[in-house]
Amino acid sequence: MLDPLSLVRLNDEIIDDVELQGRDLVVALDGHADAGHVIPQVRATLLEELDAVLVASFDADQLIDYRARRPQISFLGDHFAAYQRPRIELYRLVDGLGTPFLLLTGPEPDLQWDRFVTAIVRLAVGLNVRLTASFSGVPMPVPHTRRLGVTVHGTRPDLAEGITTWNPRAEIPASVANLIEVELSKAGRDVVGYALHVPHYLGDAEYPQVAVAALEHLGAALGLGLPTDRLREAGRTVEEQIDQQVAGSPEIQRMVHAFERRFDEAAPADRRRSLLLGAGDSLPDGEDLADAAEAYLSSRAADD
Repeated sequence: MLDPLSLVRLNDEIIDDVELQGRDLVVALDGHADAGHVIPQVRATLLEELDAVLVASFDADQLIDYRARRPQISFLGDHFAAYQRPRIELYRLVDGLGTPFLLLTGPEPDLQWDRFVTAIVRLAVGLNVRLTASFSGVPMPVPHTRRLGVTVHGTRPDLAEGITTWNPRAEIPASVANLIEVELSKAGRDVVGYALHVPHYLGDAEYPQVAVAALEHLGAALGLGLPTDRLREAGRTVEEQIDQQVAGSPEIQRMVHAFERRFDEAAPADRRRSLLLGAGDSLPDGEDLADAAEAYLSSRAADD
């Protein structure tokens, strides 16, 4: 393996600041498990509403497959300009209570995962990172009319107690955030992750409610005061639009009511088991979900 730290360009003006030591780290890398567009919403909220200083940047030329997901560039009538280079960066942010923390953000690397993650682990050890937290949105057959469920994972059982609503066992496609969690735990560092359960029929839309939930979980775990007001306002608008679309489609109403029934039947019996299923029930199969999604999308097209 090539030197992992050769991927990193440090900001010499801040990297030795004692204020960076012993802070928490939030991982927000685009590209995987992003139902409801939770990661870009959280990233935009944090970088736009909190004081941010660049701590380090990574050599995206070595990490990104440009032909698999081409960067954007503007064509201005007769010439090209404003090429948008992919950027993977580490920031120091300060929350609303004056507490500093770290944010790793940008596109998930396509290449050299082991080398990139090793660099992250070495930075975390060098900065004595206290707790590393990640989050994601996963599409699930749950109703938008109930509180979002979450699966908590990591090395801190105390952060999952009373919160986790479903603990499945499954083989799933990996992400860089998953690998960061694995390698940091091997290095003896505390990690926690939140997989938020997004209604599958809203998974492709920007769903502010899931970003609010992510910020609430991160704030509680890390002891941070994170901004949610703008997202909550956007969420109220989205909720009104969803309610209008549901009211205009008997098919969607039946789907939502079925999910509500499953959710409500399971929730009182055992808060820790799946909120999707009642006793003896099984998950809807792919055909059921496809039919429900098709009905939802058809109603949207008709409304448009």
